[in-house]
Amino acid sequence: MQGDVIHDIFVIGGGINGCGIARDAAGRGYSVVLAEMKDFASGTSSASTKLIHGGLRYLEHYEFRLVREALMEREVLWAMAPHVIWPMRFVLPFQKGGLRPAWLIRLGLFLYDYIGGRKLLPATRTLDLAKDPAGRPLKALFRKAFEYSDGWVDDARLVVLNARDAADRGADIRTATAVVNARRENGHWVVETENAETGARETMQARMLVNAAGPWVDRVLSSAVGRNDVHNVRLVQGSHIVVRKKFSDPRAYFFQNPDGRIMFAIPYQEEFTLIGTTDRDYHGDPRDVRIADEEIDYLCASASEYFAEPVVRDDIVWTYSGVRPLFDDGANKAQEATRDYVLKVEGADGQAPLLNIFGGKLTTYRRLAEAALDKIGEAIGVKGARWTAHSRLPGGDFNVDGFEAEVKTLSARFPFLQPAHARRLVRLYGTRASALLGDARTTEDMGRHFGSDLYEAEVRWLMQEEWARHAEDVLWRRTKRGLHISAAEAAVLEDYMQGR
Repeated sequence: MQGDVIHDIFVIGGGINGCGIARDAAGRGYSVVLAEMKDFASGTSSASTKLIHGGLRYLEHYEFRLVREALMEREVLWAMAPHVIWPMRFVLPFQKGGLRPAWLIRLGLFLYDYIGGRKLLPATRTLDLAKDPAGRPLKALFRKAFEYSDGWVDDARLVVLNARDAADRGADIRTATAVVNARRENGHWVVETENAETGARETMQARMLVNAAGPWVDRVLSSAVGRNDVHNVRLVQGSHIVVRKKFSDPRAYFFQNPDGRIMFAIPYQEEFTLIGTTDRDYHGDPRDVRIADEEIDYLCASASEYFAEPVVRDDIVWTYSGVRPLFDDGANKAQEATRDYVLKVEGADGQAPLLNIFGGKLTTYRRLAEAALDKIGEAIGVKGARWTAHSRLPGGDFNVDGFEAEVKTLSARFPFLQPAHARRLVRLYGTRASALLGDARTTEDMGRHFGSDLYEAEVRWLMQEEWARHAEDVLWRRTKRGLHISAAEAAVLEDYMQGR
């Protein structure tokens, strides 16, 4: 056992909810341990549509509290991390005789504009697609559209930045660490972990256990905690395709499909378009989730209903799929299941408390963490006040309109950087990009070249500062260089990271 130290909180799960709770708790003065069985955001949190949004379609399901909270969070999160979060305009084409009448869309967008305390994001407007550039990629039958504001986020980076800040504030953050057993003993939790790569086991103690394992939240309750017949979450598969760039406009598209589902087509990583998502119940192991052929066909066909140039399988350069652990509210259809979060505390009569986190979404993760800390305070005693609303994530200490200025500053300090490389580094690391580059004065000073614009200096930073252990962590979560690097180059990177 790790000495006789009893930590305040042990968090299971390194997705957005777990890392957000760990950060908030550490900032209030709690002693925190977080264990992630694989890598940060290796599950649901890196498989999103990558939006900071109110959830326009949730209004149809009368989830007004969730929508209002999410709308209020857009500008809060933007200010927290303007390097990985930024505004985006969305174009919603309208077709007479479509699924939703124009008056209903206008009403929804009116509510969207005014119930969330919008201050900086521009308001909704109507577009004439015959004149506006947004109409060029679309079929001629679409003559009118509504344009509204939401936000974009690099989801996996949002997670790791929360983990980094939690560690900077004193939390003990561990990846490749699975919880194999957790039991109550003498009024606290005894938690046994196993390192996924070495097999080494360790036992730690905590006053409270937080189960933020996402799709595995019920599995933790059954396998680690020993609870049988638990069923709290509904697993819903969401899949995306990334295709070669379909349009040059910086705006994204919001498409309404005849089956009632919605879909986005979003500018992605400069050279691509991201299309998704699907919504269907999933009954397998979340680790095995893959996009299905019928999902690829669905996304291609649905997008092709709108774009003048069809989307075909040959356009696809990458696919990804994830499982959303929605709280099971008994909805008939997957797309109707609530996206709201539910927090449940177990433990009475002197038992060590357990907090289970069900559901949630990227946009409301900070508010979820605050609600979780309220329950933690009730269970083991309050430490500190709410603080994250006006905080900054690592690298995000510049104004929301200051991105271009940061790029100019970095380019002036490191003039050997290509403009696109400088922009990418600021997008990922913000003001910490200079620390990553260190004393480099030439491209050669950045060390070994692994392909695209990925160099040893960045890989070392990711290993030392952001817990990257494998090429996959670097190429598909910390960066998206996997879209630009060959399999052979990825293998060389893996050898380097493993010291081979």
